Amino acid sequence: MNRILHLSDLHFGTEEPAVAQALLQLAEEQQPSLCLLSGDITQRARRSQFAAADAFVHQLPAPVLAIPGNHDLPLFNLPLRLLDPYGNYRRVFGESLEPQLSRADLLVIGVNSTRAARHKNGEVSNRQIQRVAQQLQQARAGQLRVVMLHHPVCAIQPSDLANLLIGREQAVPAWVDAGMDLLLAGHIHLPYRMPLTGSGQRRAWALQAGTGVSQRVRGSIPNSVNFIEYGAVGGQRWCQVTRWDYAFEQTRFLAVEQQSLPLDGSD
Repeated sequence: MNRILHLSDLHFGTEEPAVAQALLQLAEEQQPSLCLLSGDITQRARRSQFAAADAFVHQLPAPVLAIPGNHDLPLFNLPLRLLDPYGNYRRVFGESLEPQLSRADLLVIGVNSTRAARHKNGEVSNRQIQRVAQQLQQARAGQLRVVMLHHPVCAIQPSDLANLLIGREQAVPAWVDAGMDLLLAGHIHLPYRMPLTGSGQRRAWALQAGTGVSQRVRGSIPNSVNFIEYGAVGGQRWCQVTRWDYAFEQTRFLAVEQQSLPLDGSD
């Protein structure tokens, strides 16, 4: 079975050591083939925080594909933000801010929605929208087609409307029409799933992850991650998402919700 660990908003610098250890234990038990990290890896983009994140991801049992979040750019070090905003990020996670992965069963397209000129809000450009659409159109039969960025494209709380991705009105239908199955994001520390539609009848899914290991939990939602299982049977692709929350009494992550997500189109 193909299994992906989707985690986000680790915010190293505010991490809870017991939760981080429990997440490593969960990953070891579930044995994903890939870990997708959708930004805000650190709290203030300091070298020490990236070093702690680096030590953590090297203990995960699978390769990690990451993109930056707005917290991964320096906030108070203005010269660094202006001259080399992604310098500390790149020392750990590599030169590419929009990494990609393609294998027989999976296509992952990373999108950098952060901007050095913006403190918090994210956006995508027309060039990014077109590039991603073209890559999705070239996907191979049998691939689960995933786009990953940091900022959400839909909200379930009115207070999150101000956090939505700038350019989403153009990006979402273009990517759904081009074949996207899942859009992974974080930023608002609230896990949920919502359907996305294109210009026609085709549907995809927005999959939000909570904060993986940080103290910056939101309301009654504890630290949370998602596991995505997928495959194809008789030419019909399928996907199942399980949300795991940290349980303080048991000091471990527990599965709290599971949902099968219908994927449009068969190969």
